[in-house]
Amino acid sequence: MHRQNVLADTVRRTRQHHAIEHATIHMLSARLPRRAFSGYSDPRGFTLYGEATEEEVRQAVDDALRFLAAGETELAIHPNCGTNLLAAGVSATLAAKLGAGLMRGALERFVVSLVFVLIALVASRPLGFRLQRYTTLAEVGDRAVAEIRPLGAGQASVYRVVFK
Repeated sequence: MHRQNVLADTVRRTRQHHAIEHATIHMLSARLPRRAFSGYSDPRGFTLYGEATEEEVRQAVDDALRFLAAGETELAIHPNCGTNLLAAGVSATLAAKLGAGLMRGALERFVVSLVFVLIALVASRPLGFRLQRYTTLAEVGDRAVAEIRPLGAGQASVYRVVFK
């Protein structure tokens, strides 16, 4: 039973950090619209990639926590999330396999697979957003920043955000 609690807590924290990561990227993107940001979440926090100062990152994380805690749960969902890419990749792969299995000739297999893949890609966008409801958790009231520190990584800015 103890292992289940540890695993459940680890998953919960990772989902919370994923939500805070997305909300932080929303904040930074609104303030710095010509810059690209990405991140990677884990049970201790998240790593943020993108051109921003430490102060800009700190303010965005603080605002993300505040807005999520105030009920702005839509900030936990992001259109460029890896979950969306995964949904698109799996959907397209399955569609291509299905399309290829339905026809005998090479040209027919290609055309049917292409049509199925295009349909799958269109359908995968809402699927990815729906899946993010499971990979993020916007209930972040128990999360508090322990530290935000810059990491050296060439020309791009990289920050590690760790929670208590």
